[in-house]
Amino acid sequence: MNKKEKKTISRRKFIGNVSAAAAGFTILPSYVIGGLGHVPPSDKLNIAGIGVGGVGGTNVNNCNSQNIVALCDVDWDYASGLFEKYPNAKKYKDYRIMFEEMGDSIDAVIVATPDHTHALITAAAMRMGKHVYVQKPLTHTVYESRKLRELANEYKVATQMGNQGNSGDGIRKTCEWIWDGAIGEITEVHAWTNRPIWPQGLERPTETPSTPPTLDWDTFIGPAK
Repeated sequence: MNKKEKKTISRRKFIGNVSAAAAGFTILPSYVIGGLGHVPPSDKLNIAGIGVGGVGGTNVNNCNSQNIVALCDVDWDYASGLFEKYPNAKKYKDYRIMFEEMGDSIDAVIVATPDHTHALITAAAMRMGKHVYVQKPLTHTVYESRKLRELANEYKVATQMGNQGNSGDGIRKTCEWIWDGAIGEITEVHAWTNRPIWPQGLERPTETPSTPPTLDWDTFIGPAK
């Protein structure tokens, strides 16, 4: 598959099952390569993961049917388990260096860094024409969300936010029932939740906490003050 073909992979094929980073095109029939259900090498996406020590590692593992070509994390000790699982993927601490060195070799990017860098990294990836799966929260501000929408439209890339709670069959079926009028006209809705279960609205620390010796602090901070 040439670069142009990979760049035009459809939104449905990328986000329909981002867990498998669905292969989009067929150069050779699968039975020619190796039997029913086999994905030809030319159909696989080259995927890079940024922020892979935590949930990003799960996202990368869910794409292991594809080519994991690069992994980036500011703490290589924290991400060591995933690095060991994909020894052929090139390792980075700074996503900017990764993009500079491997931009032409990457088709799609998984972003699961700390919240304050989601928008910045996602925007950079889209400007390079890369499809992006970014974990929630998508951005810190409405302005950032609008800018990402504009970039996605401008660069014609497939994008998805990892909002797993609203991606399950239960939510989809409920929507279908309402759209089809299966339960009649909805006039009132009651909803409740125990979330968030973690502290909210924290103030900026007045002290300077210590940092793990393996953490690249400046890169972690990114655009934050």
